[in-house]
Amino acid sequence: MTLEAPRAAAAELEDRLGRAPVGDSEVVFAGRVWDVRRETVDLGQAGEVVREFVDHPGAVAVLALREDRGDPEVLLIQQYRHPIGAHEWELPAGLLDVAGEAPWVGAARELGEEADLRARTWHLLADYLSSPGGISEALRVYLARDLSDVPEGERFTREDEEQGMPTRWVRLDDAVDAVLAGRIRNATVAIGVLSARAGLDRGWETLRPVDTPWPAHPGLG
Repeated sequence: MTLEAPRAAAAELEDRLGRAPVGDSEVVFAGRVWDVRRETVDLGQAGEVVREFVDHPGAVAVLALREDRGDPEVLLIQQYRHPIGAHEWELPAGLLDVAGEAPWVGAARELGEEADLRARTWHLLADYLSSPGGISEALRVYLARDLSDVPEGERFTREDEEQGMPTRWVRLDDAVDAVLAGRIRNATVAIGVLSARAGLDRGWETLRPVDTPWPAHPGLG
């Protein structure tokens, strides 16, 4: 009787971390960016099961917010994504593929490389898992404010597909409307702009320190 299930207390609303015992583990496909791994997992009473998943290094994204022109605006970048056959609007983002680099440092690097921007004020805006049934990817979205342009002589030289990515400033409320209407479908944008709108409505009391521990990340917990 699901309707009779107990109501959860607020304190219960936290994922319970901890990997089940793993027997065999092997890479069945080694890719250029990430691998596909097959593992035998002991689920206790349910017995052993075999799971195949994308072994991903994780990623960070930046919601760059400016408030110097009246309504809050966010920076979006348009990039072609071949698996979905679409030029989609995204936040500046990148993989956590630099050994020893703190996640927020990687986020600042990506903001400079993709958008020629720096920020004096940084906070953690949101955490999420992109598709936990099939990929280990954990993502963090940072809020960057008090923005300035990277000096022209210090800008990153973009190559390949990154050379032709349009950037646009968008009213935060317009971005929220586009997500709710299904015109923007990128999960990072959706989580970022909805979290920013909710945070702004609450006087930014939802923000967390930029160096908040990340136990949900398989490699950083």
